[in-house]
Amino acid sequence: MGYKEIDYIINSQIKFAKTNSNSVNYRIQILNSLLKTISTNESKIYDALKKDLDKHEFESFLSEILLVKREIRLFTKRLKRWSRKKRVGGSIFNYPSKNYLIPEPYGNTLIITPWNYPFQLSLTPLIGAVAAGNTVVIKPSELAPNTSSVLKELIETVFPQNLVSVIEGDAETAKYLLDKKWDYIFFTGSTRIGKIIAEKAAKNLTPITLELGGKSPCVVDSGIDINKVAKRIVSGKFVNCGQTCIAPDYVIVNNHVKDELISMLKKNIISTFGNSPIESDSYGRIINTNNLKRLKKNLNNQNIEFGGKIDEENLYVEPTLIIDPDVNSEIMKDEIFGPILPILSYENENDLEKILHANQSPLAFYIFSKNQKFIDKLINSYKFGGCVVNDTLIHYVNPNLPFGGIGPSGMGSYRGKFSFDTFTHYKPVLEKKSMIDLPLRYGPYPNSFNFIKKILEKI
Repeated sequence: MGYKEIDYIINSQIKFAKTNSNSVNYRIQILNSLLKTISTNESKIYDALKKDLDKHEFESFLSEILLVKREIRLFTKRLKRWSRKKRVGGSIFNYPSKNYLIPEPYGNTLIITPWNYPFQLSLTPLIGAVAAGNTVVIKPSELAPNTSSVLKELIETVFPQNLVSVIEGDAETAKYLLDKKWDYIFFTGSTRIGKIIAEKAAKNLTPITLELGGKSPCVVDSGIDINKVAKRIVSGKFVNCGQTCIAPDYVIVNNHVKDELISMLKKNIISTFGNSPIESDSYGRIINTNNLKRLKKNLNNQNIEFGGKIDEENLYVEPTLIIDPDVNSEIMKDEIFGPILPILSYENENDLEKILHANQSPLAFYIFSKNQKFIDKLINSYKFGGCVVNDTLIHYVNPNLPFGGIGPSGMGSYRGKFSFDTFTHYKPVLEKKSMIDLPLRYGPYPNSFNFIKKILEKI
């Protein structure tokens, strides 16, 4: 798509946003149309995700399509209530008055989406943006071209171009879009690119949501069912071939159960993907050669306990366990974003603290323990985007919990009502209901006001 066509789309959306004709009923209607179109085209979506990431259909259904459908149904059910003017309490200083908040859209929004869950992570923020009354340009990742193409086809079937458009292209296209003036920018991707987007947005004082990543730790205490722990870690780590922003990035296990956990992890990897995961329909592939080479480099000079096989031609990296990596090595500095799981151990809470403080404010934080004091101490001692106790990933599927990072793992949140709030400006209004005045508000001001001060401070 040429830059002239991009400019035309953006300008048409600006004009549409200014008309303020995007009623709540229309938004519900068009979201229902999106839901039907997704159902009609599920086989196309499965095929695209298979080509881009070699995802099994059931994995694609659970992690991509089902989440989108549930989000649409939630919005169409509750949007009228969320969109109403909201009364709030007044103050004695402006009595009598009527005070309320009016939810209004920001206007023209840009949503830049990643390649790892290219369908779900494009449409989930889109649903919130459209439901709140915004226009949307989606820039999907060029690294998942098949899904991007299907996404564009579906969007063009459902939405008029001046409401939602998909603009495909490479990094230069993204740069061109970011140089435009937007009312809101929503980005999901790496911390490195997130910093660039924040800098671009700051030039126009554009509000942003950044959904980034980080090294999400998984702490395993003793005195717990280790087989079940291993099953849930394997499920969370190796889904989508480890290319999940909230996957457990590394495990820190109590020394007393370290050997048992390693044994159970091996057992569950084999029971999930077989003795030869390259032949398993349930095991995906790395997105491209560059990412595979990065993962291969991470394995250099590491103590590989399990796995480690790589087939560059087939973009395959075997589920891999690494034991006791140096905390200063490259694999412990940056998010792995692949099927490699480092396993460290701790003897006491001081050991644990040293490891956790090396990578602060992760997107996710996982704790496996039966000790509530231990759980509470970890939750209260560390910052993170979201926490799950005794499982992995599942907080993302609850629309009643906000999903987002903090610090290097992002800013802002979304999902469910939080998506509506993210893409909404709550306009405060106060209507004074009478001509009654407090004479003290007008000059000339009194020279002595100690008595009045005491009264006003107590009100």
